Amino acid sequence: MKENTAIPYKIYLEESEMPKAWYNVRADMKKKPAPLVNPGTGKPMTAAELEAVFCADLVKQELDNDTREFPIPDDIRNFYKMYRPSPLVRAYCLEEKLGTPAHIYYKFEGNNTSGSHKLNSAIAQAYYAKKQGLKGITTETGAGQWGTALSMASAYLDLDLIVYMVKVSYEQKPFRREVMRTYGSRVIASPSDTTNVGRKILEEFPGTGGSLGCAISEAVEYAVTHEGYRYVLGSVLNQVLLHQSVIGLETKAALDKYGIKADTIIGCAGGGSNLGGLIAPFMGQKLRGEADYDIVAVEPASCPSFTRGTYAYDFCDTGKICPLAKMYTLGSSFMPSPIHAGGLRYHGMSPILSELFDQKQMRAISVEQTEVFKAAQMFARIEGILPAPESSHAIKAAIDEALKCKETGEAKNIVFGLTGTGYFDMVAYGQFNDGKMSDFIPSDADIAKSIAQLPKV
Repeated sequence: MKENTAIPYKIYLEESEMPKAWYNVRADMKKKPAPLVNPGTGKPMTAAELEAVFCADLVKQELDNDTREFPIPDDIRNFYKMYRPSPLVRAYCLEEKLGTPAHIYYKFEGNNTSGSHKLNSAIAQAYYAKKQGLKGITTETGAGQWGTALSMASAYLDLDLIVYMVKVSYEQKPFRREVMRTYGSRVIASPSDTTNVGRKILEEFPGTGGSLGCAISEAVEYAVTHEGYRYVLGSVLNQVLLHQSVIGLETKAALDKYGIKADTIIGCAGGGSNLGGLIAPFMGQKLRGEADYDIVAVEPASCPSFTRGTYAYDFCDTGKICPLAKMYTLGSSFMPSPIHAGGLRYHGMSPILSELFDQKQMRAISVEQTEVFKAAQMFARIEGILPAPESSHAIKAAIDEALKCKETGEAKNIVFGLTGTGYFDMVAYGQFNDGKMSDFIPSDADIAKSIAQLPKV
């Protein structure tokens, strides 16, 4: 094992060094993300229209393209202190096993009960709902990390929570479901017969395992038809990436503490919450011309919105009741394969990240599921953490980058986001261990069929 006295295995910030403000990368974007559009009028959504669905303070954050920093309220910051700052870990053991000259670092976000980074935004959104005097909130969840995090936050603030969980995950992850219920949430498999849009989707796609797009539609319908409720979302939206910037701000502060300059920054990409949060301050430097980084988005080959999608306005949900967002999309009617084990099953991508990708400020790759789980198994055996399937997409890419360095002799600093733990993903790990896991790559015809249904904007 490598001996090192300069850089510790785990770089911890002091509590006093924790960020006091979230960073809004849009402030440094010369070309801003396109606005959300009302599908009925074809015009940009107004604050009043959005406030029928979202909390008022969150709408302000969503629409603000110019304010660089938003102070983190003391109540939220005090909650963060239960599990933040999170460690930045030098993967010495993985480096040695790979025989690479590269230095590998990962920001570990799994050191809280929800087991993922999702709690960073969950507590913020629940806080603003409570501040507004609401009775409760609704949401969707894919793999369950977001639903678990929001259940924790809602219980802490005594808010009612209705969670529409993607059906395939609801069935594969009963323990994740029970954690949510333990925190007092009502969890419903989506698509369901509890909403009009759910019944319509079941009629059109009988036997479907569901998708995040389906679950979003149901959660929004419930919120707008029940007084005292609002809808909250765990990814994609500008406000979510704002809250998650705490990840990148801590990561950069930890690197700066030891004079380390990242070369490659890697994050898994589903809707964009983790990736957008991790890269935020680094992208800010890049946009301001202060530094350059190779920023990599890693998505599943079964749901490849960046690498095979179209940059266009599309519905954020399958039921087509949400606003239109300009994003890289596979089409809101695209149904990800139910065999995919992770939560990166969303048809579109964050408008912020989509615009940055279109500007070629970052690149994207897609990876197949079995290769992802091979990387996850290797990481677990070497680094001692069982990673979430989502995080393992970034692990796979980081290992590949480190092996390239082995060939070239470059001692790059590779940083990736370990978004959470995989202890509730044992059905998927079991399929992999039994040799029953397979890969699914949608055909060009499958994607073209969905893209053909994009709204005309």
